[in-house]
Amino acid sequence: MLQLPYQSLQVTAVPSQRVPAREDQDGPWHAEAVCRRDEAGLFFAPSKEPTAARLSREEAAKQVCARCPVMVECQEHALLQPEPYGVWGGLTAAERRVVLARRRRRDVDVKKTQSAA
Repeated sequence: MLQLPYQSLQVTAVPSQRVPAREDQDGPWHAEAVCRRDEAGLFFAPSKEPTAARLSREEAAKQVCARCPVMVECQEHALLQPEPYGVWGGLTAAERRVVLARRRRRDVDVKKTQSAA
């Protein structure tokens, strides 16, 4: 069996304040999250993690996210908070920064279009 680098890293608990308190009619969206059954260390980097290990861990986390029924809700939560660390909704912190920058540019373009009309 292939041993991935992230499996030998120290696992740290996910801080409880990172879990959103939002509830919908069926209860909190995060109650259905697949990641609640996986180790938290897969989604959050240990300090001084080597690049190769980080990339491997992030890819494994994204694979978990890909099969999650609340991936979209998780991703939106991470973009609205904004969550500065970890893999949320299949996106790393760097990927979320790109999405947020694109949204800001789109919003500026929409405002320009509306004011020109």
